[in-house]
Amino acid sequence: MRITEALATVRDPELDAPITELGFVARIEEHDGEVEVELRLPTYFCAPNFAYLMVADAYDAVAAVPGVTKVVIRLEDHFASDEINSGVAASRGFEGSFPGLADGELEELRQTFRRKAHRACQEQVATRLLKAGWTMLTLADTTLGEAEEALESSVELERLLRRRDDLGLSSGRESALLVQDDGTPITAVDLPLQLRMAKTTRISIEGNSGLCRGLLSVRYGLPRPPGVDQAVG
Repeated sequence: MRITEALATVRDPELDAPITELGFVARIEEHDGEVEVELRLPTYFCAPNFAYLMVADAYDAVAAVPGVTKVVIRLEDHFASDEINSGVAASRGFEGSFPGLADGELEELRQTFRRKAHRACQEQVATRLLKAGWTMLTLADTTLGEAEEALESSVELERLLRRRDDLGLSSGRESALLVQDDGTPITAVDLPLQLRMAKTTRISIEGNSGLCRGLLSVRYGLPRPPGVDQAVG
């Protein structure tokens, strides 16, 4: 259970969902502090940079579990499995795993997807408040504390706070609810356009997530996830 919980902290960088929830964890074995994890992806040609991030993050998450003395993470059925698995095991980094092909390390890519996830979460919270009767002008002046009082134990707000933490943005009650990537509050003038763009980002993330779940279920003969288009596959 503790290994599964650790892996649940690892997210697909593009889909913004835990790899455990997405079905990417195929097998976990633990014995006397030694842990082996087998990962799988929806297609043979999933982007190697995304795949490397997940394998490396899975390694770090499991290695941090108290009592674990040895970790082996294996990505199966992927065209770059050998390079990724050996690179993570040897701590060579992405560039060291793909010499001459990789364009630097992956932190910039990771940050890009963190920002996208943050915008999508902001749009979800804003939409809930707008449906409750709030206006754009009100939203532009709303603080996190005011949103928390209005939404109470909102899953959307909890997710937004986690995304802010990922980006190092303030999560204090007096902080503005809706902010740019650098933490600058979004003005009332800019807010309608920003929310429309954020909605597009959210729909893209949700669409890609549904497609990947469907492809994974077809590839490995798994039950079709709820809500996935039956036409997939």
